[in-house]
Amino acid sequence: MSNIIEGITKDLKAIPKNLKAKAGGMDTKKLVLLNLPYIFAGYFCDKVAWLWRVSEGTNASDKMMAVMNRFDKLFANPLPSFHPRDLLIGVAGGIALRLVVYYKAKNAKKFRQGVEYGSARWGNAKDIEPYMDSVFENNVLLTQTERLMMSGRPKEPKYARNKNILVIGGSGSGKTRFFVKPSAPVRAV
Repeated sequence: MSNIIEGITKDLKAIPKNLKAKAGGMDTKKLVLLNLPYIFAGYFCDKVAWLWRVSEGTNASDKMMAVMNRFDKLFANPLPSFHPRDLLIGVAGGIALRLVVYYKAKNAKKFRQGVEYGSARWGNAKDIEPYMDSVFENNVLLTQTERLMMSGRPKEPKYARNKNILVIGGSGSGKTRFFVKPSAPVRAV
């Protein structure tokens, strides 16, 4: 048991050295500038927690009114509150902002979350089914087996799609014969 405790204390003592080794080439000025917004957010949350704690009131609405009325006193003392609860709320606010920024950056321009890049495949009848109306005449024909519902408000909004179709082809390539004429009876209803 004592070996386990010694190992844990050894690991804890090695944390600062490991962090310095990992950030060996990182510029401290850049590190401070990157984390400054989170420090300010933590400072602001600490000050708001202090104001909430010292405001008079027995319930949340009374305290909220007192906080709003005394908001100008928030930065009368520029030092943060060192009360443990205020510090905890400040640290939690800074960490929460960092997690939100991290999540937004991680999922930026990633339209298929949880799916690896390059995992595309050919669609099948089951994939197009939610986009088709069960009544044949309420669809635009795309191919012999694929159709797109013309309803502007499908039962599930996530299946709503733009109804514009662009048909490109040279003269005599069959734009009218193979697209317009087969679709005309459907739209004439």
